Amino acid sequence: MPAPRPVIAVAGLGIESSTFSPARTEAPAFHPLRGADVLTRYPFLAHGQPLRSAADWRGSLVGKALPGGTVTASAYTDLSGELIDRLKELGPVDGLWFDIHGAMTVEGLDDAEAELLARIREVVGPDVIVSTSMDLHGNVSRALVHLTDLITCYRMAPHEDATETKERAVRNLVDHLAGGGPRPVKAWIPVPVLLAGEQTSTRVEPAKSVYAAVEEVEAAEGVTDAAVWVGYAWADEPRNRAAVVVTGSDEAAVTTGAERLARGFWDARHDFAFVAPTGTLDECLDEALASTARPYFVSDTGDNPTAGGAGDVTWSLTQVLARPEFQEPSGPTVLYASLPGPAAVDAAVRAGVGATVTVTAGAEVDDRHAGPLTMTGVVHAVRHGDRDAQTEVVLRIGSVHVILTRLRKPYHYEHDFTDLSLNARTADVVIVKIGYLEPELFAMAADWKMALTPGGVDQDLTRLGHHRIRRPMFPFDPRMPDPDLTARIIASSDRPLSGPEE
Repeated sequence: MPAPRPVIAVAGLGIESSTFSPARTEAPAFHPLRGADVLTRYPFLAHGQPLRSAADWRGSLVGKALPGGTVTASAYTDLSGELIDRLKELGPVDGLWFDIHGAMTVEGLDDAEAELLARIREVVGPDVIVSTSMDLHGNVSRALVHLTDLITCYRMAPHEDATETKERAVRNLVDHLAGGGPRPVKAWIPVPVLLAGEQTSTRVEPAKSVYAAVEEVEAAEGVTDAAVWVGYAWADEPRNRAAVVVTGSDEAAVTTGAERLARGFWDARHDFAFVAPTGTLDECLDEALASTARPYFVSDTGDNPTAGGAGDVTWSLTQVLARPEFQEPSGPTVLYASLPGPAAVDAAVRAGVGATVTVTAGAEVDDRHAGPLTMTGVVHAVRHGDRDAQTEVVLRIGSVHVILTRLRKPYHYEHDFTDLSLNARTADVVIVKIGYLEPELFAMAADWKMALTPGGVDQDLTRLGHHRIRRPMFPFDPRMPDPDLTARIIASSDRPLSGPEE
C-alpha cells in the first residue's frame, strides 16, 4: 500500500514597503486568494503537474500587493488574523510553504514576516517543516531563519526567475518530506551592505558573478539550497541589509558555501554601480533628444511604484511639460507613464476620446516635491478594467502623451502601451516610473538612461535619512572595518533561539 501523501499548507503575505514614502497600504491592495483558489497562483501546482500530485495541498491565504508604503496595523491585523484562522481550520499538516516577499513593513512592527511566521508556528507546531520563498530584495533576520527550515530567493534582477524560485522552494520541501531524516542545517551570515536594486542588477558585474557563485555552492554535496539577499534599501529597520543563507544536510558544506558567498558580496561592494548611465532629468532628456536612438527610454526612478514609491509625485512630469521642445503636437513624441488622478480620470472619461479637457492630478499622497499638476490636453484613449489602475486615460498635451490612472500602476509590458493606442516602439522618448527596465522594455529600448529624481525611493540612499539600520553599514560608512563573515549555524524552530540578533 503506498504511503499517504504529505499534507502541505500554503500561506503568505508579500509587499515591498518604503518607510520613506508617506503612502499607507490597506488590506484590499493585497488581492488575497483563499482556500483552493490559492493554488491557482502557481502554474507548477496545476492539476497534472508532478508537484501537485506529490502532496495534498491546502491553501490558507496568500496576498501579494504592489510595492508601496507601510502596511497599516489594521490591514495587517485583518489579513494575518484571517490567514491564521484558515490555517487552524486546515487541521494537522506535515509541511508549510511560506510565500512572501520579505520587505513588508507594518506599523508598529520591525520584522513583520518573522512575526507572522511565529504566529503560524503556534498553529502548525514546531515539528512542521517550513520552506520559505522570497524576493532577493527581502530582508532575512536571524529570527526568520530560525523559524523556517528551508529558505531561498530569486537569483535574477530583474526577477525573470520568480516562478522558478517558488517552484524550487516547493520542490525542496516535497523532497525533504519524502526523504525524511533530520532537519536541514542552516548557515546564516548578515552582510553589512545596503544598496539599491538598480546598483545590484544581475545583468551586469559584479552582481552577475556574485549570483553565478550561488549555483556552484548549491551543487556541492550536502547542500540543498543557497541564496544571497541584497536586502531592501528604502526601509529603515534594523534588519535591512544583505544576507546569505545556505541550507543542507552537511554542516561543513553549508558553512563553507555561506562564507564563500558572503565574502564574495562583501569584496565586491565598491564595484557595484548603477545598471545604466544616470543623470538629472534634464540631462537625460537632453541626451535623449540629441540621440538618434529610438525609442529612447528614461527611467523616472525616484517615484518608482514597483520599488515602493507613491507613484503620484508630479515633479518630473512638471519638468517634462515645461520643456519648449514638447509644446506643440509636432514636437518629439513622448510617452509618460504614469500619474494617478482619480478626479482627472473621471473628467476625461466623461468628456470622451477626442475632447479637450483641463484636469488636475497627482500629489494626493506624496506632495513633498511638487503639488498637484493642472493640465489641458486632448483625450487620446480610455481603458477600463485594469487590475491595478482600474481605469486609465491618455491625455495628449503638446507632443506628450500622459497616462493618467485611477490607482497607481507599473508599466512594464508593451501591451501596457498598445492597450492605450500608444506605440512605444515608434515614440521618440518613453519616460517610465521605474528603476532598471523590465525585460520587455529593456529589449525594446534602443538606448536608455536613469534619471535620479526625487521621491520615496530616491536612488541617493545617503540623503534619505536612515537612522535605525545597524551601523556601521556600507555605503553609509565607507571606511568601516571588515565585518565578521563567519557562518552562524541557526537552530531549528523546535529549539529556542539563542544568541543575539546581529
